Amino acid sequence: MIGKARRQTLRLLRALARRARLMLRLLLVVPAVPVLAEIKSADYVEPTTRYAHGVLGDAIEYGALQMKLRSGKTVTLTLPESRVFEDIAPRLFDVTGDGALEAIVVESSQRGGARLAVYNETGLIAATPHIGQSNRWLAPIGAIDLDGDGHVEIAYIDRPHLAKTLRVWRFENGKLTEVANRKGLTNHRIGEDFISGGIRDCGTDPEMITVDASWQKVVATRFDGKRLTSRTLGAFTGQNALQAALNCESF
Repeated sequence: MIGKARRQTLRLLRALARRARLMLRLLLVVPAVPVLAEIKSADYVEPTTRYAHGVLGDAIEYGALQMKLRSGKTVTLTLPESRVFEDIAPRLFDVTGDGALEAIVVESSQRGGARLAVYNETGLIAATPHIGQSNRWLAPIGAIDLDGDGHVEIAYIDRPHLAKTLRVWRFENGKLTEVANRKGLTNHRIGEDFISGGIRDCGTDPEMITVDASWQKVVATRFDGKRLTSRTLGAFTGQNALQAALNCESF
């Protein structure tokens, strides 16, 4: 009986050792993000007037994206002459789920208009198609896992002054795929140097906060993985109403 117990103990120890070796191999092959390579902050630089649109209130857009890393290094990604960053500021969010921040930007082409793009310190990770016509823009709402499936969604208003269409794109398998859209919503007026609304989480599911197409109502929209549902929160009386909605306050 003692010999049998010893054999069982040895088998158990060998199994534990095999499992430990397997876990070590798995840890060795999982790509790790070097902490010092992570983006700490990002800004647009190299102002330019080569894209004549002025939707944000002036003729200045930007030709490059500058990212400061935790190592102290600065990386600058410069666009070709045919494109600009037509945006207010880069948005930092962990889109890929690797623990490091990426920069979400609006990038416009002389021929194709705007697209939403995701960059890290090495370059472009993923992008939506360009809208398809010059001087056609999109206004980001934000990024988050909207439906709890483990993948990040990025939402924006496609042509907030014309089409007024909310579009939701999911980042999965290294690319952005549109998963839902809804007409009749907007978040920007021509000439404003800011984008209205954003994403809130009041303890249930994340909601995208925008206004209706006529700028009369503040609207909350949810995505359940298949469809978008919207509800009116109250009258749009100015930016204070939108801020109250984002703060989960009544107004």
